[in-house]
Amino acid sequence: MTPTVASRKLTVDDILDLRAYEKVRAEEKARIIELKRRRRVEMGTVLTVMFECRDTMWYQIQEMLRAERVISEDGVIEELKAYNPLIPEHGQLCATIFIEITTDAAMREWLPKLVGIEKSLVLRLADGREIRPLTDEQHDAALTREDITAAVHYIRYEFSAEDIASFDAGPVQLVCTHPNYLEVVELAPFTVAELAADLAG
Repeated sequence: MTPTVASRKLTVDDILDLRAYEKVRAEEKARIIELKRRRRVEMGTVLTVMFECRDTMWYQIQEMLRAERVISEDGVIEELKAYNPLIPEHGQLCATIFIEITTDAAMREWLPKLVGIEKSLVLRLADGREIRPLTDEQHDAALTREDITAAVHYIRYEFSAEDIASFDAGPVQLVCTHPNYLEVVELAPFTVAELAADLAG
């Protein structure tokens, strides 16, 4: 019998109340900043990809609850529903795509040009195999129209055992195949190590 791999999803019991979180916030913020540094990939001038994990989503939920002063269990549950899908399970990687633009002029230029960007970020392994992103069609429909995209997207990659072995061997490239944004970045060894841990479970 194959052993069951425990889910990494967060529960209400994992979330600190506001007073408890405030006591550890400074320390946790410093820890998460360093964690995100190892998991962030910058592509070209306007695109950043953040590979998410249980810790980054825990921090995101805690910060949302703090900002909105949420104290009810129902409020916590709503945040868990929103962010738990971005925690990768065994054999998965999950990422947030950020189109890093801040001015109206840049938005008018880039958001129409990058329609479909969430389907265009491919992980290319050392043996040449390519892992293409999976997206939630309902989520995509809410974020993207035919003529304009959103500045934030969420994607997931799923790996076979053979894919994981090839990923571990490295090197790994993140390739943007969008015709208006052709970019290739080789992942840093520390990023590959972080993501290999996600895949290993």
